[in-house]
Amino acid sequence: MDDRERAARIDAVLRQRYPERPALAFQDPFTLLVAAILAARCTDERVNRVTRTLFGRFPDTRAFADAPLEAIEDAVRSTGFYRQKAKTLKACCAALEERFGGEVPETVDEMTTLPGVGRKTANLVLGNSRGVPGVFVDTHVKRLASRLGLSNHTDPDRIEADLAALVPPDRQVAFSNLLTHLGRDACTARRARCDQCPVADLCPRNGVAPPPAG
Repeated sequence: MDDRERAARIDAVLRQRYPERPALAFQDPFTLLVAAILAARCTDERVNRVTRTLFGRFPDTRAFADAPLEAIEDAVRSTGFYRQKAKTLKACCAALEERFGGEVPETVDEMTTLPGVGRKTANLVLGNSRGVPGVFVDTHVKRLASRLGLSNHTDPDRIEADLAALVPPDRQVAFSNLLTHLGRDACTARRARCDQCPVADLCPRNGVAPPPAG
């Protein structure tokens, strides 16, 4: 079995166990972008609690751009690192207003010109809110790609390229979401619980030792 076939089987198994959507709650590209920025070093559950009321105070990019920084800090405080996150949200929304008419752009290249937005966030947002094909490499995807032997790189861009070569475009977003769910559930950073992993029999290293970096 080559890696492309193994990736397809992993995808097929995981989609029977986990949702193909991200754990972050969102209504549109803007709300997902905000949630993704807040999710850095914070659980999705806490972000979802914050965004339930956040968009009542700041419903659009103009509201964030015009708000006093202290007001945004107060609203996102419980997500941790709130000062930096508030600065990023304000700067990102100001850039959206100035350069994109208050709308989240439709390409990764455009999105990555925004303050605080890299390829991971761009692919996550565009993939899940607009159906744009792409692999997003968060900490879970990075760890699982290594443990499952789907990439022997540590650089997120190279991992993205490796996975994109193995997974068809129409499954790339869902596959990224599924790996993230698996990384939170059974194959955590602290410990790989192989006895609870639904794809343990498809893992060449049984979810423990990563392949050598290359």
